[in-house]
Amino acid sequence: MAFSLRYRFSQKFRVPARDAFEWCTSYDPNDLTLMGDVGKRSINIISETTLILDDTYKIGKAINRRKKLVQLYPADLFWVSTHLIGPTKYSQFLYKISPESKSSSRLDFTGLQIECGSEKKTKQDISARAQELRKLDSIAWKKLTEEMERDWKKNLRKI
Repeated sequence: MAFSLRYRFSQKFRVPARDAFEWCTSYDPNDLTLMGDVGKRSINIISETTLILDDTYKIGKAINRRKKLVQLYPADLFWVSTHLIGPTKYSQFLYKISPESKSSSRLDFTGLQIECGSEKKTKQDISARAQELRKLDSIAWKKLTEEMERDWKKNLRKI
């Protein structure tokens, strides 16, 4: 039996919106390391605004694989990631960056994670799991934000 988990959060960046979008969507094989995961990422560019990320990583002793279709909407500073395979197949994640000032921006994240289980979940179970995912994803984005801001400051010094 599958159930849907919906959750949201925002993350502020001390980086202009366009630069934040470019940094977030310039996918790299080392991205998993930035988020504190152990694994490998391959990137298959389909078109200028479409790519597939193929991630293999460890959780404990288990090896997991996720393949994600990523659609970029650069004019809107927006992208969508849809899981094609893996334990959360068909899950979809929306990312929108908005300017807050000339030198800062905000990511608004919306997650729809599909999970399967053998037992029926109560509304409280689903709510608790969504809060757990919200916390885990926002922690990952705090790590990414630190790295982005560090990279952005380094690049400013080079100009």
